[in-house]
Amino acid sequence: MAPKRPKGAGAFPKPVESPAPNPPDPAELYAALDLGTNSCRMLIAQPKGSQFHVVDSFSKSVQLGAGLESTGKLSRASMGRTIQALRICQQKLKRHKVQRMRLVATEACRRATNAADFIKKVRRETGLQLEIIQPEEEARLAVISCAPLVSTRTEQLLVVDIGGGSTELVWIDLSSVPRRDRPRAIMRLHAGFHPQNSPFPAAKVVDWISVPLGVATLRDQFNDVEDDAARFALMSWFFEENLAEFTPYANEQARAGFQIVGTSGTVTTVAASHLGLKRYDRTKVDGLRMTSDQIDKVIRSYLDLGPTGRRSDPRIGQDRHALIMSGAAILQALLRCWPTDRLSVADRGLREGLLYAQMTADGVLEDGPF
Repeated sequence: MAPKRPKGAGAFPKPVESPAPNPPDPAELYAALDLGTNSCRMLIAQPKGSQFHVVDSFSKSVQLGAGLESTGKLSRASMGRTIQALRICQQKLKRHKVQRMRLVATEACRRATNAADFIKKVRRETGLQLEIIQPEEEARLAVISCAPLVSTRTEQLLVVDIGGGSTELVWIDLSSVPRRDRPRAIMRLHAGFHPQNSPFPAAKVVDWISVPLGVATLRDQFNDVEDDAARFALMSWFFEENLAEFTPYANEQARAGFQIVGTSGTVTTVAASHLGLKRYDRTKVDGLRMTSDQIDKVIRSYLDLGPTGRRSDPRIGQDRHALIMSGAAILQALLRCWPTDRLSVADRGLREGLLYAQMTADGVLEDGPF
């Protein structure tokens, strides 16, 4: 006997709608846009406790500085690519009704003779007003973005931001700051590297330098060297020569209590390769600590792959394969100068620094542990 068909069989199920998440209040939103030599990146976020919550983001390789090394100008093609990306950013800002924002450009626009014309063109075609910031502010923003990764045991800190057109290094002495307050002392540097009359124990900036060599500009300088290994060695030694004016370069540093924080696509790519990630995962990379031996092993594997192998390696990616060896050359030079077992990987940088600086200045971040 066939089983009895239950009542309602064959009827269309009633949809069960989950409540839509409440859109964030536009009055609480902040935006930060970083237009570098190679990439255009933006974050839209709202403050949450002592951190912030990302509402929307954008990242695109635009190669704004392509050809800049030889011509001194931004090319028509690179400006066209960049403006297309900025139009998308403008649409996101408009959709979220963001009022508080900082939209900054860095080394490529600092160096290009036609940068002022480009800024006007961006304003005319997208409505966005870009601001060209100086190297000191760029370095300062990179430093405060890394504040949550600073160990309370760190006495001497080196923050390195490897960009497309320049590399910023900042050396900070934290020895006079109480341990639990050290990350917060880094955050206070948003007001300047040498704040006056601070009521709190201050992080002391021993020295900082902006080297006009990043992954794109360093690669372009040695494009004529055909041998892969020779080109890598020349790039690394050439970068080290440019550190001679950096005060800590001349002095040997104690390993105990010393921490390097590296923020850049190079550092995060090396970390992803070390972890063997087939698909990039920020939660596994940001804050990871790597030894110099682990980093050296990854760099040697890149050299063994050669240009063809690197191009097809999923850990490196299509956007980065042409730039990874110049970035690795910079990283190797730094580890040669300051050998350490405490290199912290930061998947954060200028955008996060811009957000922290705006929110801290407005007093909307809670004063508590990161």
